[in-house]
Amino acid sequence: MSKVREAMLPEPRTLDASAPAEEAGQLLARPEVRAVFVCDDGRLVGVVTRKTLVREVVAKGRDPRKTPVREIAEEPHYTIDSEMDLDEAFRFLEEQDIERVPVVEDGRLVGVLSRSVLQRRLAEDEPPELIEPPA
Repeated sequence: MSKVREAMLPEPRTLDASAPAEEAGQLLARPEVRAVFVCDDGRLVGVVTRKTLVREVVAKGRDPRKTPVREIAEEPHYTIDSEMDLDEAFRFLEEQDIERVPVVEDGRLVGVLSRSVLQRRLAEDEPPELIEPPA
């Protein structure tokens, strides 16, 4: 059976916990970046999104050059282990209705699993259906 490790996107975009919120804002200004993972010595400590920046920095009048991302990062709602079976991971993403989830090994961020990538991967693994000839 295939494992999450085989379908995850390795090396997700991260910032060190001491990095200023301004750096998170620069990364999140790119349309393809929806979230930045915050790590402390490789260990996942939180996630910063555009919404996080607005709520925790802009709305509170904090200086983004002096506010470390560790102070504003939200704990991830979910994480999954890299050794989880792909079928189980897909059910989990479906049940929780989430598009992507951080993948960890012993608390260290090793990748991100995307539901759309996982759907394609599982579809490739399925044997083709036999088509019955018309009677």
